[in-house]
Amino acid sequence: MTMRKVFRNPLAAVALGVLIGAAPLAAIYSTRTAQAANPPPEALTSANPRGGVAVELPDFSTLIKRYAPAVVAIKVVEKPSGSSMQQPQGNPFGPNSPFAPFFRSLPYQHPEPVEGLGSGFIIRPDGLIVTNAHVVAGASKITVELHDRREYPAKVIGMDKISDIAVIKIPAHNLPTVTLGNSKSLRVGQWVLAIGMPFGFDYTATAGIVSALGRVLPNANKFDYVPFIQTDVPINPGNSGGPLINMQGQVVGINSEIYSRSGGYMGLSFSIPINVAMHVADQLIASGHVERGELGILIQPVNQVTANAFGLPRPEGALVTRVNPGSPAQAAGIKSGDVILALDGHKIERMTDLPVRVASLLPGTVVHLTVWRNHAEHVLTAKLGAMGTNGLLATNDRSGRLGGRLGLVVRPLTAQEQQQDQVHGGLEVEGVSGPALDAGIQPGDIVLSANGQSVSTPNQLNAIVNHAKDGDVALLIKNGDVTTFVPVQAQ
Repeated sequence: MTMRKVFRNPLAAVALGVLIGAAPLAAIYSTRTAQAANPPPEALTSANPRGGVAVELPDFSTLIKRYAPAVVAIKVVEKPSGSSMQQPQGNPFGPNSPFAPFFRSLPYQHPEPVEGLGSGFIIRPDGLIVTNAHVVAGASKITVELHDRREYPAKVIGMDKISDIAVIKIPAHNLPTVTLGNSKSLRVGQWVLAIGMPFGFDYTATAGIVSALGRVLPNANKFDYVPFIQTDVPINPGNSGGPLINMQGQVVGINSEIYSRSGGYMGLSFSIPINVAMHVADQLIASGHVERGELGILIQPVNQVTANAFGLPRPEGALVTRVNPGSPAQAAGIKSGDVILALDGHKIERMTDLPVRVASLLPGTVVHLTVWRNHAEHVLTAKLGAMGTNGLLATNDRSGRLGGRLGLVVRPLTAQEQQQDQVHGGLEVEGVSGPALDAGIQPGDIVLSANGQSVSTPNQLNAIVNHAKDGDVALLIKNGDVTTFVPVQAQ
């Protein structure tokens, strides 16, 4: 499976690889890390040969022996991917699809299932396991192997691709479990431990330190809603979904992504804080989906030039570039050009801090926003909406898939935008993932219709998708002066 890449700049061209669980066995990423607050009692003392201060190094053997039994290997058989089925070599929808005539001259290829491997950890003795969503996404068969080599079939209880968290369950009892810690207590420089299945080598332990906290990584949907823990723990394909453990034996994170030029470990690994992960996991266990708050705005960073232009003492906050019509932000009086400096007293140092904080709150939560306008601070009150109702395409299934079954994040066009683009109705694409991404749809495209029906709201598009036979949807897409139909198969 090809690793997702994010190029930070044209010179470095560094790849940010999602540690794919359902990828070929030689190309799967599992990440597990253990955090260390203080050197453990069994630390080894090494004398300085020149007579200096002795250096204490941690001994992880006791932690590994005690907590490895609660770590599992997750084997998956993945369904043929949308990207494989939508290559120009064949018909992506099958011979009975209404789009079949467009593909009759092309040979149809049947992609083979892909086997993959990831990691996870047991949180309840009755078989509840937490892992990465990308480990089990699209799997037609999931098998969990325990530390003692017993194997069980697993089913997905819930999956949230935004946070990359999934909860699965196996039919077993009296299983060993991990001890959950508090990721808010982490400090840069603390030792952490990872146990996982890199390249299929089971129960491999690696260690390192916490190198940064609160990293927010850009993705295809403009923002990531996870403040990652950055470590230098060596992790590789097969480690995804494994725990990050501190020196007290507590899970403080879930290993999820790496930063790499080669696709392998290069010194930067990223883990989901356990507090964030369990906030999501608890909702998945209770209802099968995750609710997040939303303001309904678009924002951009504040640099020194922007700060000078707006009279800010220093570059900070999130600059509002657009307020969605009918959104909580519009009701609260937020305007384009406002700089949001704080939410409920918590400073917004960087633009990326705001979506993380808002998404961590439930819809209906009342928040107080400190905004910079006309060279002065003002406090506005907003009642958060639900992510998916103001500018985001809501999901009607219980998996929490970003952008619903098509993988689209859209918003209605304003009257002025319709006039500028010379269209009636329409939805602007603001984020793309899954089937829509595979079909070549890009942010900025305008969706004019679906299966021949005009669309002007996300709910209209949702309804058409949900009633589409076999999930086959033909979207009329406008990109600049070019308008074309794009076939997409809903997941």
